[in-house]
Amino acid sequence: MALRRGAEGGVVEPTAHAGTEAAGQPSPARRPAAQRLLAATLAVLTLAGCSMSDFYNPPPKDPDDLQDYKLANDPVEPLNRKMFTFNMWAYKTVLRPIGKGWDYIPKPFRDAIGNLNETWREPAVFFSDVGAGKPRRAGDSFMRYLINMTAGVAGIIDVASMVGIKQHETDPGMVLGLWGADPGPYLFIPFIGPSGPRDLGGYVISQALTPVNYIPRGYGLLNFDWGYNILGTFNGFADAIPQIDQIEKQSLDPYAFVRSAWQQSRQSDVDKLKNDNRRTVPDWY
Repeated sequence: MALRRGAEGGVVEPTAHAGTEAAGQPSPARRPAAQRLLAATLAVLTLAGCSMSDFYNPPPKDPDDLQDYKLANDPVEPLNRKMFTFNMWAYKTVLRPIGKGWDYIPKPFRDAIGNLNETWREPAVFFSDVGAGKPRRAGDSFMRYLINMTAGVAGIIDVASMVGIKQHETDPGMVLGLWGADPGPYLFIPFIGPSGPRDLGGYVISQALTPVNYIPRGYGLLNFDWGYNILGTFNGFADAIPQIDQIEKQSLDPYAFVRSAWQQSRQSDVDKLKNDNRRTVPDWY
């Protein structure tokens, strides 16, 4: 389960995704992972013969309950809770043991994988910054990509941070929110995490803007694509394990906690992007 970024990147760390991407054999059309996962989820639900009451929570009649209902913005809560329960089962039985094992990998290697993932996502960050009308942020993300892909050996070393160009998060979902798009009802998607129609659409756009998703077949490059996605997922997930464990132990309702934390985090991301009025000419210019 990813906290924070959820569909954008995943754990309410909030990553970026708060969110993890499942690696798999790409189709000729190379459909984004989110579309494949969502289609598979809907197919399973259809075959299971779920009734409407199994996944839809109608608005209550009591005024106080109705206010809480609107605040949660979760009309399909029964379905979302089932998906959350499945995700936690997968976490306990498979993902957590793998993530704990990943901690035994030498830290320099884990850091290199993290840097590689951040660098190869920078084009999506750059285009998101452009779409948000934030030229300075776009300039920073462009320079990070240029520096790390060259001096940083294809992104393995975060040289850009060493020279003062820090990494920042911008994704299409945030940009859509900046321009007034409503987040829509809350959704919890297996192996992606918290999301909504706006951020799920943003996730698909972000995947389309990530160069590694267009690596061709042959010459071992497809194996690199698989390795990049799998190792990046392990690395990001291992960092989130302490948060997930803490939420499960201390929260009376982990599902409601994750939902509220993610919704607040995403709104905070949009607000920060809106109020980012840093001067256009960067310090390194």
